[in-house]
Amino acid sequence: MSTLVPRTRLYRRDELLRLFEPRSVAVIGASPKKGSFGERVIANMTGFTGPIYPINAKYDSVCGLPSYPSLEALPEVPDCAVLTVPREAVEDYVLSCARAGVGGVIIFASGYAETGKPERMALEANLTRIARETGIRIVGPNCMGIANYAVNAMMSFVTYHRLPRLLPTSIGVASQSGAMSFSLGEAIAQGTSFSHLLSAGNSCDVDVADLVSYLAEDPACKAIVCVFEGMANPRRLMDAARFAWQVDKPLIVHKVATGEQGAAAAISHTGSLAGSNAAYQAMFASTGAIVAERFEDIIEMASFFAKAPFPQAEGVAVLSPSGGAAIMAADFAEVHGTPLPQPTASASDKLKQRIPDFGSSRNPCDVTAQVVNDPASMAECAEAMLADEPYGALVLAQPQAYETAAARVGVISEIARRHGKMACNVLVSHWLNGPGALETELDERVALFRSMDRCFRTLAAWHKRARSRLQTEGDTSASRSLPDDAVHTANALLDASPDAVLGESQAKRLLAAYGISVSREELVQSEEAALRSAEWLGYPVALKVESPDLPHKTEAGVIRLNLCDTEAVLTAYRTIMDNARKAGPDTRINGMLVQQMIPAGLEILIGARDDELFGPLVTVGLGGIFVELLKDTATALAPVNHAQALQMLNSLKGNALLRGFRGSTPVNTDLLATVICRVSELITDHSGRIREIDVNPVICGPDRITAVDALIIKNHQVA
Repeated sequence: MSTLVPRTRLYRRDELLRLFEPRSVAVIGASPKKGSFGERVIANMTGFTGPIYPINAKYDSVCGLPSYPSLEALPEVPDCAVLTVPREAVEDYVLSCARAGVGGVIIFASGYAETGKPERMALEANLTRIARETGIRIVGPNCMGIANYAVNAMMSFVTYHRLPRLLPTSIGVASQSGAMSFSLGEAIAQGTSFSHLLSAGNSCDVDVADLVSYLAEDPACKAIVCVFEGMANPRRLMDAARFAWQVDKPLIVHKVATGEQGAAAAISHTGSLAGSNAAYQAMFASTGAIVAERFEDIIEMASFFAKAPFPQAEGVAVLSPSGGAAIMAADFAEVHGTPLPQPTASASDKLKQRIPDFGSSRNPCDVTAQVVNDPASMAECAEAMLADEPYGALVLAQPQAYETAAARVGVISEIARRHGKMACNVLVSHWLNGPGALETELDERVALFRSMDRCFRTLAAWHKRARSRLQTEGDTSASRSLPDDAVHTANALLDASPDAVLGESQAKRLLAAYGISVSREELVQSEEAALRSAEWLGYPVALKVESPDLPHKTEAGVIRLNLCDTEAVLTAYRTIMDNARKAGPDTRINGMLVQQMIPAGLEILIGARDDELFGPLVTVGLGGIFVELLKDTATALAPVNHAQALQMLNSLKGNALLRGFRGSTPVNTDLLATVICRVSELITDHSGRIREIDVNPVICGPDRITAVDALIIKNHQVA
């Protein structure tokens, strides 16, 4: 039996319409028994306007509907069939559905590939093969089902919350886990509107990337939520995210399972730092997806993006009846880099007329508790700020839930809509569903937040997404300025090396081929040659053993720095060789590197790897011996252009060091960004040949960037 080639192409909405938006539904294995899966599905389908066909030869009717003995006995071919039968019967029914021309099937049965048993994995592979060969679309197995609120199709054995009415600001959920999808859907109870709650289960055919692709084109969905654990081919999810970006539909992603087990076994620093979670984050950044770091952040972020227009300005106005809440807003605005500009003179004059002198007409604006006695003052202050040019959004910071506060929602909404701007009602009261909460959820221009942190995190993401959308296509493409023969020279160097791990001198020749400045050095085989090289290079020098079996020189004790005379060189040579031999009897020693000492500067790591799931990646971070301790790194899909490389540097927590911190010399970041680009091009050009690149440290100064140590691992098993 041949192995199926993994599918790369996404399903589009028109290919999934009969599955997710059926005009008729068959429930195979339906039973009138209370609590059975078939009975639950039919009960959930109350409100569905199309015909529902129970199929079970044992009954004349099921749940008040005529029951049919088989698919062939139906008066029409149903668009979708829900299989409520045991695992042993599933495959035959899927084949029957395919022969009959059914558009898609949903399989609840479990006990397939998730068991890890070869025979069960083979059963799931059979379902994949049927889908490929016949064109029938399959959701599952091991699936809880789906809910499409736009057509009231609740094809699931769990009872979804009923949606009072579908709002034009509805959220679509694409989840691998049915339980997570259902969990998010329970927000209906507090007023959130959903267009779809979709789950993929084991994804033998339709997976979470297809769900995102479907929702990107669905007019009932205004923002997409994607919750997933991981994918065998994450580039399909990348394609789906890019498609959502192309149609300008916000995609909010939350990944569970973010641990980096196994990183300690990596040979290079890059392998341990640019793990799968970093790669996913890089993928999200490259596609414009919005990351919800915490599960509890998802709904409020998604509701905001479903409602928010394109921002007219990045400034945020804060209006509050509480000085404490206003200060809290200022704190989190600073944390997330959200500007709170001061009102213009005309707006300031209007604010001063309506705010008591013991309040504050600055931004954040404290209208004080006097607003209770003068409700109109809140509206007039909101009007003054939302009409003001520096502001694209208004944050109403409310510490309490009470009826008067609830009445403000509609007033703020009307003002925001009139000015084409966005408003946020931050209800920091612990009465989570108190007055004002439901009113805000149901409003199309005011977003509800129960956390000031979450509000400003979302506003920052809104502004970041807007900046990305304003960039031209040329700004995001990588520009190359490599030496003409770089690729050819690098290929020749790779061909010439018999080892899986390229030592420092070999690795640096590859870097030099790509126009990267490296330290001068000579590889020698004796103490006398080491002394001659030191004289030629000029003191001080460094000595390092060259061995493919000792990639981490510091830990192995095979490196000595700042050697200033012949005695120091001889002592270091002997000590290093002794330590290298102690590493093991089979340790290969190619010689001793005598290297010029580069003047002190900021040490940076630049790494890259060819990930089997994501393809080429590039990583940058603070270098030297602290790289794995601090783990202050940024990872991006390779290749990157100059602007993207600069953005990576700016994202580092220690980026102040690049600009010169407390009198230290600033780094030439333009030149450093060029080196990052070159490393990213090296891994991209030789994807399939090079597995990892580790350039650490790169010593950076105001006028030069020099690679001092390097390691390259070829893309085959290390001996």
